[in-house]
Amino acid sequence: KDWDFSSSGVFSGLKIDPDTLVKKLDLDSRSIVSSRTGLEEKTVLSKKEKMKLRKERWLQKIESVKLAKQKQKAEAKRKVTPVVGDMQPLMEALPELSDLTTGGRGRKSPKSHVKAKPEPADFCLMNQAQKRRLLEEEVARFHEVITDPRYKANPLMAI
Repeated sequence: KDWDFSSSGVFSGLKIDPDTLVKKLDLDSRSIVSSRTGLEEKTVLSKKEKMKLRKERWLQKIESVKLAKQKQKAEAKRKVTPVVGDMQPLMEALPELSDLTTGGRGRKSPKSHVKAKPEPADFCLMNQAQKRRLLEEEVARFHEVITDPRYKANPLMAI
């Protein structure tokens, strides 16, 4: 079975055996991946289960996006804040720490110059304890004014 393709000079010396061109389609010659997929039984999921899995994957994707945004925001915030910052609180804390390490002989009264958070001026913005404290102060002030002899003598001039 010698085929002669001498019409072209390029393939004149080439001899191809037609038996080598035959392709075999045996099960043994299939790849490992394709043979495995054919043997396994596919798990059949109901429509509800598929929807649940799809929803879970979607929620995970959303959660990962949220986490990425939070990380970016925190990183930007850290980048903006200076490394040193205000050193005054540290300077005030150092003598207290040295007194504690030498052995405190007695309790110190709390420092009066420590800045407290200012209370809101609007009554609606105050929390319950601040409202109660404000009302107690106002009641005490009212009683002081009523018992004051100048108020009793001439109320309009005292105010």
